[in-house]
Order: sequence, then C-alpha cells, then structure tokens
Amino acid sequence: MSDTGRRYFLKLGYNGTNYHGWQIQENAITVQALINDALSTILKTEINVVGCGRTDSGVHAKDFFAHFSTLEDITSRKMKIYVHKLNSFLPKDIVIYSMYAVKADAHARFDAVFRTYHYYISRKKDPFNQDFSWYVYGDLNVEKMNEGANTLLEYNDFTSFSKSKTQVSNNLCTIQFAKWHYENDVLIFSITANRFLRNMVRAVVGTLIDLGKEKISLNDFRQIIENKNRSNAGYSVPARGLFLTEVKYPDAIFLNY
Repeated sequence: MSDTGRRYFLKLGYNGTNYHGWQIQENAITVQALINDALSTILKTEINVVGCGRTDSGVHAKDFFAHFSTLEDITSRKMKIYVHKLNSFLPKDIVIYSMYAVKADAHARFDAVFRTYHYYISRKKDPFNQDFSWYVYGDLNVEKMNEGANTLLEYNDFTSFSKSKTQVSNNLCTIQFAKWHYENDVLIFSITANRFLRNMVRAVVGTLIDLGKEKISLNDFRQIIENKNRSNAGYSVPARGLFLTEVKYPDAIFLNY
C-alpha cells in the first residue's frame, strides 16, 4: 500500500458537448470536477482523480480511465455499490462503467500502452447525428486520404499538428494505425498511438480532408509534416465529431481485472 492509501481505476464515458473538456479549469464546467465532487461526497474525503488524457472542450469519450487514491479498502461488492452511487450523483451525460483495484503506483495517464480515437464525418445532412459528427459536403478522394493516413506511420514528430505553447517536453508520437472507412453514410477516421498531442487528431483530420478535396497533394502532406509548422497544416475540425474510443493498459497493473 502507498502512503496515500489504496489506488483504484474508474472506467467511464461521457458526452463532451456540455463540458469544457476533461481537465479542471477556473469558471468552467469540466468532467474531472464533477467526478471529484461526486467521489468526495461518497467517500467523505477530498478526492482528486487523474485522467488518462486531456480531451478538449466538446470532445467525447466512449472509453476513458481515471485513477484515485483513498485510505479505504474498497471490496468488489462495495465497488459495484459505489459505481451505482456515482452514476446517481453524476449528470446523465457522464457514466461510470466500473471500478478496479490497481497496484499502488498505477497511473491512468502514464501506464496507458495506446489510445485510439475515432473521428466521424457525415456525408449527408442528418439532424439526429449533428452533435456527434461533422457534416462535409462535396467529393472526397478517400483513397488519397488513406494514402495520407498511411504516410503518418512513417513519422514520429507531429509538431505540425500540435497546438502551440503546450506543456510537453517533446512532440514525438508512435502511430500504430491510421485509416478511413465508411459505415453507411458516415466516414470514420481511426487512429491509434502511444500518445497524442493537444489538438493533434483534429488537425490531422483537417489536413487529410484538404488532401481528399485535392487542395494539397500527397507530397504537400509530407512537407507539412516535415516542416513542423502548425500554420502549414489544415483546419482543426470541430470537436463534436471526435471520440476517444479505447485506452489499453498492461493487465499486470490490475488487481481484480
């Protein structure tokens, strides 16, 4: 056991429409703040959860993890009760799926092996999907967009797609998978990497859309990556179409997974 008690992971999801992202901010409603309040009320002590990442304002998460520590030894039975209580306290657009006991030094952010994001583009106007996708009108060369997506795997410095003035030591990422595919009238971009930079996926999607609209060539796309200049890359697409869909951890950090 650590000096701060036992450690637990929460597996959760949220519709990010009404929130200024995950991370606590002054004068803004965030997912982290609401979960802190709910957990602190239930455990009757101040709790601060640490998330697996920092989703921006309006971005959604189908699969998100956060850790917290407490002096209480929470049994498996109590975990189920606490999950139910948390869901009762939290608004309808945030859900806690489960709670897990983990090793005392397990970390929701740093122990993640990879993360996967999906970006959804509607190819026809759909009033029932407008909060969860971006409607793009006109022709798109998806084959060329997939050539660009495949090109991403050849690089590891993605400064060109990062928000400027971020508090990170480097802009290096290892992308393991990137591909576009259709599901009915929705075009979906899937990307998996060990880490992502602030605004990276939305900037990558915007630049690949430029490629698909043939505003830039595949060689231009390579030059954008190699120039390491955000102003050369494409538009940052709207947050509403972006979902964090999977976060993977080593099985060894879980005590009752």
